[in-house]
Formats: sequence, C-alpha cells, structure tokens
Amino acid sequence: MVLFLSVLLTLSGLLVLREMDIDVFPDLTAPTVTVITEAHGLEAVEVERLVTYHVETTLNGSPNVRRIRSNSKAGVSIVWVEFDWGTDIYLARQIVAERLPMIRGLLPEEVNELILAPVSSIMGEIMLVGLSSDTLPPMEVRTLADWEVVPQLKSVQGVAQVIAIGGEFKQYQVLASPQKMKHYQVSLEELIQGVKQSNHTASGGFINEFGNQYYIKSEGRSYKIEDIENSTLKNDGTASLRIKDVAKVLVGSADKIGDASLNTSPAVILIIFKQPHINTLNLTNAIDDRIKQLLTTLPPQLTIDQHIFRQSDFIQSAISNLEKTLMEGAFFVSIVLFIFLFNWRTTVISLVAIPLSLLSSVIALHYLGYTINTMSLGGMAIAIGALVDDAIIDVENVFKRLRENHALGKSKRKPVIQIVLNASLEIRSSIIIATLIIIVSFIPLFFLSGIEGRLLQPLGIAFITSLLASLFVAITITPVLCSFMLSSSKVLDNKHQGSFLERKLRVLYLAILPYFLKKPGLWVITAVVLLIVSVSLLLGLGRSFLPEFNEGSVVVNVMANPGISLEQSNSLGNRAEKILLSFPEINIVSRRTGRAESDEHAQGVYSSELDAPFTLGQTDKETLFNRIRQKLSVIPGVNVSLGQPIAHRIDHMLSGTRANIAIKLFGTDLYKLYSLGKNIKSVIEPVPGLVDVVVEQQIEVPQLRITPNPIMLNKYGMTKGFLSEFVETAFQGITVSQIYEGQRSFDLVVRYDPNFRKSMEDIKYAWLDTPGGQKIQLYQIADIKSLSTPNAISRENVQRKIVISGNVSGRDLRGVVEDIKTAINENIELPVGYRIEYGGQFESEARASQLLLITAVLALLVIYLFLYYEFKDLKLAAIVLLNLPLALIGGILIVYFTSGIISIASTIGFISLFGIATRNGILLVSRFISMNDPEMSLKDRIIHSAEDRLIPILMTALTTALALIPIVVAGSESGNEIQAPMALVILGGLLSATFLNLVVVPCVLIISNPGIKKSEYL
Repeated sequence: MVLFLSVLLTLSGLLVLREMDIDVFPDLTAPTVTVITEAHGLEAVEVERLVTYHVETTLNGSPNVRRIRSNSKAGVSIVWVEFDWGTDIYLARQIVAERLPMIRGLLPEEVNELILAPVSSIMGEIMLVGLSSDTLPPMEVRTLADWEVVPQLKSVQGVAQVIAIGGEFKQYQVLASPQKMKHYQVSLEELIQGVKQSNHTASGGFINEFGNQYYIKSEGRSYKIEDIENSTLKNDGTASLRIKDVAKVLVGSADKIGDASLNTSPAVILIIFKQPHINTLNLTNAIDDRIKQLLTTLPPQLTIDQHIFRQSDFIQSAISNLEKTLMEGAFFVSIVLFIFLFNWRTTVISLVAIPLSLLSSVIALHYLGYTINTMSLGGMAIAIGALVDDAIIDVENVFKRLRENHALGKSKRKPVIQIVLNASLEIRSSIIIATLIIIVSFIPLFFLSGIEGRLLQPLGIAFITSLLASLFVAITITPVLCSFMLSSSKVLDNKHQGSFLERKLRVLYLAILPYFLKKPGLWVITAVVLLIVSVSLLLGLGRSFLPEFNEGSVVVNVMANPGISLEQSNSLGNRAEKILLSFPEINIVSRRTGRAESDEHAQGVYSSELDAPFTLGQTDKETLFNRIRQKLSVIPGVNVSLGQPIAHRIDHMLSGTRANIAIKLFGTDLYKLYSLGKNIKSVIEPVPGLVDVVVEQQIEVPQLRITPNPIMLNKYGMTKGFLSEFVETAFQGITVSQIYEGQRSFDLVVRYDPNFRKSMEDIKYAWLDTPGGQKIQLYQIADIKSLSTPNAISRENVQRKIVISGNVSGRDLRGVVEDIKTAINENIELPVGYRIEYGGQFESEARASQLLLITAVLALLVIYLFLYYEFKDLKLAAIVLLNLPLALIGGILIVYFTSGIISIASTIGFISLFGIATRNGILLVSRFISMNDPEMSLKDRIIHSAEDRLIPILMTALTTALALIPIVVAGSESGNEIQAPMALVILGGLLSATFLNLVVVPCVLIISNPGIKKSEYL
C-alpha cells in the first residue's frame, strides 16, 4: 500500500510539474496604479500646480495607499499610486477610479482625460522588438508597426501593453502661409473650418421605395491630398478661393518627443508588457509565433529583430543552471552514499527520497499559487542534500542492526521485520525532532515583508515542503524498502562488518577521540576563542541587500542636460551605441531616446536608454561594466549610469529610482533643491565604491514665453483665451479631422508652415486675426521673451524632491551608504524646511536584517524547547545548541575569505544553519542517553555513542555539503546568484560544525559532569 501511494504521488507530481508556470522570480509586483494626464500647452510648473497637485491630494489618504510619487513635465503629468503589499491590483484600480470624477472637476478645461495605465507588473517588460529597414522610409516602418504589428501583438492573450517608439508618425498636414492668408483676407479660423468641411460626411436618414429601404448618405470624405487642396474656402461671387491657395497640403511626420535606433540605424522599438501572473515563457513563444505569422504578410524589406532583450532568455538560462546544479547535487549525494555504505541497495533506498520529496514540493507550490522560478528551484537545490539525511540515518541504522542481528547465531536471530521496526523506532524521535528544528529555523523567512519577503518566501516553502516530504518518506517508505531489499543473507554476510571506509573511519576516530578527551577544557576554550575571532570578523564584514544578478544584458542610461534638442540627443546616443558595439562581448544595441506616446516613463528627450545583451568570454561582468564606464566617459556633457534590466526594475520599485542608492532631498524651492543636489553630488563622489552618481535633471530649460498685453487686447477686442488658442493652433497645430486609408486613419492637422515658425522673429511677426477682421502681428498685442523654466518636477507624498542616485561597484552596499551619510553630515548644512531621506536596497537590507535577527532569537527559543522535549534535560538541550556557535565559526570564516559581504541570502544561510547543525548534535546526544549502562564508565559511554553515530553524522553532513558545492561553484551564473551566498554559508558552517561536534561536544559532556573523577576519562 505504501509503495502504491508513492507511485501515485510520483505520477501526480509529474502531471502538476507539466502544468506549472515558469518564471524568473516570484511575483514581486507592489500593487501600483499609474494615472497619466496629458496637459498640452502647460509648462512643468503649471502641470504640477493645476494637475499633479489635485491628483495627489485627492488620492492621498485612500485605503491601503503607502506612497504616492509623481513627475510633472511640460504637457504631461504622471502619478504613481503605490498600495500596500498584498492589495489586489483590481481593488487598487477601483479605489483610484472611484476618485477620478472628483479630480476631473478640479482640472482646467484644456486638460485631457485622466488615463489609468494598463495593469502590468514590475517584471512586466518582457521583450523588446526592433523593426527596421534599409529601403523603407521611417514613416512607412512606423505605420506598419502601428497598424499591422502592434494590434496583432496586443491580441496575444497575456499581453498587457505594446508601446512603439521611433520612426516617423504619419500625419496629413495643412501648413498655412500667413502672408497668403493676409493677401486673400483669410483668417485662421476660416481655414480651420474650411479644412473641416473638406472632410465631412453626414447621414440623411433613409427612404422607402420599390419595397426597399435606402439609406441616404452625403459622402464628403477626402481620401487624397488633392481632395483637400481643391476644397473651397470661400467665394466672393467671381472666383472661388481654395485651400491650396493659402496653404500647402502634404503628408508629414508629427513632432517627436522620442526616437529609437537599432545598431546605430533608425528603427522602431516595440516594448512588450505582460499581464500579472502570466507564464513568461509561454507568452514569449506565443509572441514569436505571432511574429512569424506577421512576417508572411509584411513587406520583405522589413526586418524584425526579437533578440534585443528577452526576459525568457534569462529565465531559461537560470532554470537550466539550477536544474544542472540539482542533478550535480544528486550525483554527489549518490557517490557519498555508495562510498560509505558500498551497497547499491542502501544507496537506492536512500535516493528514493529525492524525487518523491521534490515532486511533493512541486505539488505544494502549485496549490499555494506559486510558480517554478529561480527561488523555488533554489530552495529545492539547497535542500537536496538534506532530503536524504532522514533516509540515510534510517537506512544506516537499519542496515547496521540487521548486520548485528545476522552476526548472531541462527537460533538467536530475530525476524527481519522486527529488526527493521526496532531500528527505525530507535532513531525515529531524533529525526522527527531534527527535521522539525530545521523547519523552525526557516520560519523567520515568513516574517519578511516587502520585496524581500516576496522573493525569499517561495524558497522557504520549497525547502520546508520537500523536507517534510523527506521525513514522511523516511518513516514510511524507507523501512518498507529496507525490509524488502536488505533482508538477503548474502548481502548481510558480505557487509557484516561494514564497508571498508566505515571501518577505517571508526578506527581513525577511536584513535584520536581519547586524545581530545584528555584535555577537554583546552579544546572547549579553543572553540570559544575561534568563535570570538569569527564574530569579530563578522562585525567587519560588508553588508548588501541582494547579490548582483548576471542577466546577460546591460542597460545604459545616457543623460544630457535638459533643453538639448532631440537631434543632438540622438547624436550623443548614437555615439554611445558605437562605443558599446566596439566591445566583442556585445553584438546588438538598441536605443530609446525620450518617451513614446502613452508611455508612463516620464523621460525627456535629453535621456537615452540603451539595451545591450552581452556574452561574457574570459572577462567577468564587473570588469566588463567598468570598461564600458571608462569608454563612455569620453562622451562630453553626459551622465552615464549602468545597470541590468531586472535589477533596474527592482531598484525602481524600492526607491522610485533605477539605481542601488537614492538620496532623496525634499524641499520647496526648485533652484535651491538642484543647487543642494549638485553640492551633495560633489561631496559623495569621492566615496570608494560609489559609481554612476547622477543628480536628477530638474533644471531650467529655454522657453519662448508669449505674455499678452491687456491694454492692446482690449483695443482689438481680444481675450487671452483667443490669443492662447491662436498660439496653440499656429505653432503646435490642432487635429481637425481624420483621413482614412482603408482600415488605417491618420490625423489631419492645421498649423503654420514651419518656415514661418522656426525662429523667435518668425513668432514675433506672425500674423493673426482680430475678432473685427483686422490682420495684426503678434508683437502688437503680446510681449515675446526668451527665458527659462523648470523642465520637470518630481514629488513624493505631496512634497517636491530631487534625487541624487548612484550604484555600487566593488564594495558592499551598507559600507558605501554609511560613508555617504558621514560625508553629507560633515559637509552639507540643510536650510530650514529641507530634509534628506535615503532609499534603495540598503533600506530593505537594514529592515530585513533587523526583523530576521528578532525572529531568529524566537526560533532559537523554539528550538531549545524542542530539544528539551526530546531529552527532558535542560543541560543536554543546551549542549546540543552548542552546535550553533560551532557552525557560525565556519560560516563566518568562509564568507570572510571569499566575498567578504553579508547579504540577506547569507543571513538566511546562517539562520538555516541553526536547524541543519543541530541534527548531528541530536544524533550524538540521543545515543549517549540511550547508552545509560550503569556498568559503563563515562568515557566509554561518550566514546561508544560518538563512534556509533560517527557514520550517520559524516554521511548526512557530507551529502548536505557536497550537494551545495555545485551551487557555490556556479554562483556567478544566472539563477544561482541568490542561492550561492546561502549555500556558501551553510557549507562552511557544516564543515566546522561537523568536525567540532565530533570533538567538542564529547569534551563538553565530560566537563558537564563535574562529579566524575578525572581518572575515569584519562
């Protein structure tokens, strides 16, 4: 029955595994609702005052809102409303949507509708696709992207949004000549009405005739330029004036707020976002299939590149690497088992625990709503050595007792079933308590909140569920298999004295243990000294939140001074592309400059983001990044920041800035904020390990301001609104209608010809119409001046702020932050009303470390209670707990001599040592208690109990340790970055705990019995 259930469990696990979603990380999305408001014609300060402020104050105080951030730029307001972790995203959107009507009543009339950005996730940007052509014009490429490619990609189930940037956005343009309009006495309003009438259709209802119903329609739409050009503007009775007499009609491109390129050539870049809780690999495959279908219908001159950035590549690489470490770990476990027991039957029985435990964990993860990702697989990889520990202890003890029973005469031998049962029961309590203690040591993981909790809890769940399954296997399936496979007389005859390695290890141990027992105090003091030294080293170690990922792609932000033209920014970005392509590790580079329409990233034309996948050769990632920084530093007048796609998004979610460290300076005056920000930058730049220091570019940009003269407006009977409408129409243009080309539609825009609006003088002498029909020039009713205005205003929780950001390279995060704080405190004096907040990964690290420390103390108390329950002796429970400081020695030393940095992953490794290290102490002390023979001396009890538990202690320690080696060795590879520091700590701790447990614990048992005469153990 037991074997049947195990087969059923295996089949169920395999079926569930086929259906499980695969992703890079657990869902790290903090519920965020983005409100985008287009405010054409308003400068940044007006957008902040008239739009952003009202959105923030109305939404502030909404249920479960933890932070509100905003960015106000000329013509657009973007507000990010962040809710508490665990808030359902659709509930969050409903809360925001319910308050939008309240906001609309507070906004100016010229402000367009408030828009909620589509639901996506922090890891939602899954793919960049490049569209380019050597022969097709940029306008044709963009049109194909907008009307053929984007709609098809949006129709793929699971795609949340597709944003296109680059190319030329097609428009039908009516470019008015003010001089011709003056000559023919045509007003701008007359031209607008004439253009509208040139593209107008209407319904006349219907008539019934001959038994049919005929719909009446006036077909007045224009389908070609000539239709618009030849439309009548007005008629003086002798001749008709047509639109082409006062304006040029042509197909042109809209003014750009962003651009894109691929390998230095113009291109259209598509940014594809997925919906939350969607399988990235399946969605990527579906997108690839859809693009393959599209290629059969698109012009052959169009090239589509799908390998600029693909999150699926990192996922596949990470999962593949973790699967490899799992297999290698299982292989090492098999080797250890076979070498120690030198019996394939015992090896097979022990190894059965691995697949059954892992598949049980998969089932548990599935029903708890988790995915297969680097964290859950990492938990299984770390657990793989521990999964066989319970089975090893059970098998080793059963095999040993069967051999002892077989060595007796036939008349004295007991039935095999009874021996197996008694041997299993002998150590059952110990393995149950040991397993429960290991589980308790992982409980602190579940107290973590925020991104660290979301990231690490699936690892803990995978570890705990697989370990519980292994315990179930050890107490049910393992004894059954032992009774079937180890009862053969031939097997027991061959192994009645144990394997060769077992015998040699026992002989060696029995030779050295009495030497240590002669001077127990000396060795206990030695262990204490080692502990003090290691703890002192621990205090000097660096601290970081998460280890560096190896995503195989670099993101380069190139930021020039605000106010720079798009053409100049393109030139600087193009230069950065060429530099990146000069590296042999990089074959493709895409660039996005500025922002796309409807994009929630408020990036000005002065900012470029470059994505470059790389393949590391002989060099490592940090060296490559430093070389890139050095080469990009030759570009004049730009700030360069390097990162990686996923790491950037995690940083952005933590602090609102795509950098490891964010120094947020809050205040009221924009000029003073920027001045203080520059001062802070100059003060912190010399801090060792701090790179890519950038001050948020909230500086003034050039503006041509047209200020109405009230006296002159009164003279000509004009209003300020009339003048503003003229400025918007003449110089920016207004959309008056749509031109259809089959299923496609394009804006029909009216504005002045570019030749009449390319300089300040053109603006000054521009002709406009008065309500009385006169033609006057703009300078007659308004002052036109060149001045400056803020380009952008950032806010957080209804306060203005500026961010000084930076990354860390070659040093620990906390050490850099502490040096930054010291430098700022010593050199910067903040005015009244100004304050600094520090944000970024270190903030999460400090919060998580403090919480883990508190919960670890509670876990220790629970572990101690478990030990007391097992031994019913406070002193013996405390002796077992000695394994914890013994394990800390090795864990600290191995970190000190390798990376020298403690991350959250390392901290979890130390905490998990609490449980793993106590297992061996429980085995030794429980055997010491069971050997309570009054005729046996203390020395003999200690030696015999230690010798009896030597092999299971070494086997469990070695299987756990060797299973971790593949993770440690491949620590820099994708998928292993977080597990490697954890595995390294456990590996070092196991080595020290195992050796010292076999030596120091017996010495402590001697010392803890002061009534025993010294002669008894000499």
